[in-house]
Amino acid sequence: MTVGESTPSLSLQGKVALVTGGGTGIGKGIALEFARAGAVVAISGRRIGPLEDVAKEITDFGQRALPVSADVSKKTDVDNLVDTVDRDLGQIDILVNNAATGGQGPNMLGSDEDRWDEVIDINLKGAYLCCHAVAPGMIERGSGNIINISSIASFFNSRGARLYGIAKAGVNFMTTGLAQDLAPHNIRVNCIAPGTIQTDMLAIDVGDKPENWEAVGKFVPLGRVGQPVDIATVALFLASDAANYVTSQIISVDAGLTDSPGLGKMF
Repeated sequence: MTVGESTPSLSLQGKVALVTGGGTGIGKGIALEFARAGAVVAISGRRIGPLEDVAKEITDFGQRALPVSADVSKKTDVDNLVDTVDRDLGQIDILVNNAATGGQGPNMLGSDEDRWDEVIDINLKGAYLCCHAVAPGMIERGSGNIINISSIASFFNSRGARLYGIAKAGVNFMTTGLAQDLAPHNIRVNCIAPGTIQTDMLAIDVGDKPENWEAVGKFVPLGRVGQPVDIATVALFLASDAANYVTSQIISVDAGLTDSPGLGKMF
């Protein structure tokens, strides 16, 4: 950008975004933030009820939204999801791979093949299938934006989330590889690795009481657990023209937790 040029906008006006796992938590936060920025938003998940609730919130402030029930671990569901969005809203400009299954679970030896398949299929294979379905249209148009949601659990061996960490490490690797493959087509691919964010999924392990969240927050350098909006605003930046020179990045949004002494005490 040269002197005199305006700063790139955070607006998503005229864009079509698909957010998987968009019915609750981080996905819901991203869907709402994108809609406020002007995007038309499709939200997917396995349970239609929460998706319809989010869609109503979006339409209540005057933007279009499309809830679509889909299991991203199944190719037929993903293909139908993308076809539905293309037909009803238009071709997808922004894909957010946020669908996930619970972070905690058995350690490596305590798990079995079914648990392995569940964690890998939803967290990693699901992101792959969505990229595989959406990228050809982006390549054809010569533009697009993919944002994968990983986790700081991909950076270290958490005692209770070995399989989850493996899946999310795969998401990191997929992000950087796909970014290099798609860069010649003007398609940016980045990844956000959230820290401790107050969501229903994490509440299963923490306990969904104010005192529990406050106790966890004491281990975080900034002194609090994160909220979905803390991830959503970073996703908005990555999806917007303000990040038009950013690709192949894995961005930790963890209030400094990964590099702090508190990490070992928590995990």
